Amino acid sequence: MNGFLGELFGTFVLIVLGAGTGAGVNLNKTYGHGSNWTFISLAWGMAVTMGVYVAASFGSLGHLNPAVTIPYALFGLFPWNQVLPYLLGQFCGAFLGAAVIIVMFAPHFKQTKSDQGNTVGIFATRPAIKAPLANFISEVVATFVFVFALLNLGNFSQGLKPLVVGLLIMVVGMGLGTTTGFALNPARDWGPRFAYTIMPVPNKGSAEWRYSWVPMFGPLVGGIIAAFIQTTLH
Repeated sequence: MNGFLGELFGTFVLIVLGAGTGAGVNLNKTYGHGSNWTFISLAWGMAVTMGVYVAASFGSLGHLNPAVTIPYALFGLFPWNQVLPYLLGQFCGAFLGAAVIIVMFAPHFKQTKSDQGNTVGIFATRPAIKAPLANFISEVVATFVFVFALLNLGNFSQGLKPLVVGLLIMVVGMGLGTTTGFALNPARDWGPRFAYTIMPVPNKGSAEWRYSWVPMFGPLVGGIIAAFIQTTLH
């Protein structure tokens, strides 16, 4: 139960701060409207840091991400009996975080007309150029680097290590995230995408589920490759 609650609240904080940044940048008449990619990468990094701290306070290891939990379990770094509670917490927390942002920013969604672009990108990732294979490879590479570095941090939920994880997210976002928006995390993408799909978002566009396989399977493959190399070749 501690794992479920930790992942639930940690991922909730991650998405509230991360998607909140996306809303502030993309919606009309916010003070953050039009901010740049560095601002976005910095904010997502700090969102992950705060999410890990919250998760750890509930007794979770602060994965917040199926692309961490599943590879860790596959290679004996995490107990299988905790996988389902962690995954449920991650997806539920991501959905709830997105739902809060939809409600909070409703007046700004009303001020952002559909002809100005699809607002699904506030919640879910979208490629800068639609090229499915290249987009998939981008997510594999970015998540591989993220998880491989994470594996070498040991217990990253303790002390100042969550801040290091946030810095890692920032540099991955700046260096590798400009092609797809760096999902790195199936729950971070699918939970908010589902919230955008079913909730009454003003001026809502398509949820773009045709693309959603990329942020689901790209991060999982990248994480599995990282865990394989770490456990078999390190």
